[in-house]
This record gives sequence, structure tokens and C-alpha cells, in this order.
Amino acid sequence: MEYSNLISVTGFSSLFELISTKSDGAIVRSLDDNSTKFVSNRLHQFSHLESIEVFTEDDNVNIAEIFKTMDAAGDATPSEKDNKAISAYFKKVYPKMDFEKVYTSDMKKMIRWFNAIKKNNIEIKVTEMNEEENEEN
Repeated sequence: MEYSNLISVTGFSSLFELISTKSDGAIVRSLDDNSTKFVSNRLHQFSHLESIEVFTEDDNVNIAEIFKTMDAAGDATPSEKDNKAISAYFKKVYPKMDFEKVYTSDMKKMIRWFNAIKKNNIEIKVTEMNEEENEEN
């Protein structure tokens, strides 16, 4: 399983591995319980983890940078039920985050996703665009 195949699906708290796409949705596998299911794009939106950015005091950063910083810190992640501990954790681990724009619910999601990634031994690695793709954009 690769980081580039991970997606978030609205309405679900888990992360999913994108198995296959169809014209009306996608087949995904949950990182939590390895169950496979079809998810309709009529009811849900999909976001690749590689495309998610987090507000900071400077420029926005890719969520992978936050995950790498969390990993390098080596601290245990706080319980999702303790809002104060979550805020304190991110203020320690990534103090440049814009805490007025990044809500506690977003931080809880980052912790949940980070724990799922670590549990499944997925390397946090954003796919680099090659020079031809950069020129086209």
C-alpha cells in the first residue's frame, strides 16, 4: 500500500486505499478494518491525501509535512477525546500551524489518519511531479 493511493471520503472518519475507480464512484479498502466497499460519488466526495493542505502562519503545507513532523517528534499522540491535549500537542509539534483556521476537529482527523498510517506501516511520501508535468501546469 502506498501513500499516493490513500484517500479521504466525506462521511467516513477512516482513511481508505483507492482500489479502483468507476464512472459512478470508487472501490476502496478501509485502513481500519481492511473491508472493501463501493462508495458512490453521488453521495460522497473523495480527496487524495497528497492534495490536502493545512493552514499555517506562512504558506499552506501539505498534510504529509505535518505527518512527517509528528513522526519525527516521536511523542505519543493524545486521545481524540481531550481537546486541550490535542491543541497542546500540535502547538508543540507544529507551532507554525494557524490555530485560528485549523479547528480541533481537523486536528483530531489528522491524529486519526496519522495513527492509521503508522498502524499500516505506510511510508509518508508525496509523489513528486516530473518536470514535464510541471511545465504543463
